[in-house]
Amino acid sequence: MTDAQAEPVGEYLLEALDIVKRFGDFTANDRVTLRLPPGEIHALLGENGAGKSTLVKIVYGALQPTGGQLRWGGETVEIPNPAAARRLGIGMVFQHFSLFDALTVAENIALALPGRFDLVSLAERIARVSAEYGLPLEPTALVADLSVGERQRIEIVRCLIQEPRLLIMDEPTAVLTPQEADQLFVTLRRLAGEGCAVLYISHRLEEVKQLCHHATILRHGEVVANVDPQAETAASLARLMVGADVHAVNAETHAPAGPPMLAAVSLSLPADGPFGVALRDVSLEVRAGEVVAIAGVAGNGQSELFEALSGERPAPVPEAIAVAGEPCGTRDVTARRRLGAAFVPEERLGHSAVPGFVLSDNVLLTRHASGGGLVRVGVVDRPGIRAVAERVTQRFDVRTSRADPPAQALSGGNLQKFVVGRELDREPAVLVINQPTWGVDAGAAALIRQVLLDMAESGAAVLIISQDLDEIFEIADRIAVISRGELSAAHPAGEIDRERIGLLMAGAHESAAHGDGAGCEAANPRRGGSGRGAGDGEAAA
Repeated sequence: MTDAQAEPVGEYLLEALDIVKRFGDFTANDRVTLRLPPGEIHALLGENGAGKSTLVKIVYGALQPTGGQLRWGGETVEIPNPAAARRLGIGMVFQHFSLFDALTVAENIALALPGRFDLVSLAERIARVSAEYGLPLEPTALVADLSVGERQRIEIVRCLIQEPRLLIMDEPTAVLTPQEADQLFVTLRRLAGEGCAVLYISHRLEEVKQLCHHATILRHGEVVANVDPQAETAASLARLMVGADVHAVNAETHAPAGPPMLAAVSLSLPADGPFGVALRDVSLEVRAGEVVAIAGVAGNGQSELFEALSGERPAPVPEAIAVAGEPCGTRDVTARRRLGAAFVPEERLGHSAVPGFVLSDNVLLTRHASGGGLVRVGVVDRPGIRAVAERVTQRFDVRTSRADPPAQALSGGNLQKFVVGRELDREPAVLVINQPTWGVDAGAAALIRQVLLDMAESGAAVLIISQDLDEIFEIADRIAVISRGELSAAHPAGEIDRERIGLLMAGAHESAAHGDGAGCEAANPRRGGSGRGAGDGEAAA
């Protein structure tokens, strides 16, 4: 490992020198220096709120620096907007896609290209370029009909069509199967071999070690280290990111699971809108004291299943869903909370929390009618909800700039800790949580995973919906896979591997007769060994 201030040598494609970015009194980037030579895959690491997104938005022209300078090919440049960045040869693939479902692949790519062109010729070029880089696309296909992995290919090919010299990628494997991630790495290595620099943001430290040549690590807006990630461990990288050891998740053996607390029985729902996913004969059971995980690539029915389990969308019959043994398929989310269930949606800002509401008011949103005495005969106990918000903030290390700030003032990771903590503060008997550590740094991820395990230890039934296989293998007792609205059987974690999960993500179980049932069987929970704790990273991130 080299000192953070050490001067690299050689010719550089991009130099971000002493970059400062302030938002009012808050300094997001504090004299950050980053240098990328051609052909290097360079990781940008840090906790949530460390300044990574701010820095890459400056490089891409989406933000302007308060101080410092950018140099491109040795020349000082100003990048006033993303269009100017693209003209220089800078492409960016964002974590959240910017595609129109009702348009074709070629039409979506055309929207990002300057000037006039022939759509037929563009389609031919898309087919050729995508095939050359191992990212095959059908230019005439509607985006609505494509998997999430195929949609990410569109974003990458849209950049490749413009022949970038620098490609910025933000959490690119978060929506991919293991097989798709492997193919992406092949593509990125080929691009690097052709002289394209890659700036790679990821919380998955094992893939950073596998792929990247160099890493710059930010903490609180400052560069704290420049390292060779292949010479580090995932634990040492995580330690540099957070400034302390990231405690391993403790998943000890416990008693066999108890009675069923959450069940779905032959649940079918039509697609909600032209681009939704229909649920087809979904059956699942989660028992007291166990963690069941549902794996899958985004867009395969996870959101629809969450809405059905939470009561946001009613099932056709009461018996389709049961909480604590009571049929409630046609009852709303408040009724299910009163039965002892709690729910954490995937979208934290706008679904889990109202952006403009302060944290205490966001507590009230899920507590006003589910017990706890925070509302009596229509009168809100303001000191009580503020006390809950403060308790959650302290217990879950939610970092805020002031007391009781609005939700939108928190970083993504801190808001995720808050909404998880808000639900766990009720001590529910059932928890359904969608993408528990999406975009969350190593320290926050470890904290959230530990509290989910602690819930199960205390006898609660926990269902997680996640795209992170490291996370799933670390904490799950049983694993099922959802693909195009169908759910596979739930297998004990020690009896299924990543390759099998990848095949199931790709639809290997769809419309097939499951010889081992619909996933309602309960296995004795496992911890350690090849069940919980079997993720391959020393510090899952």
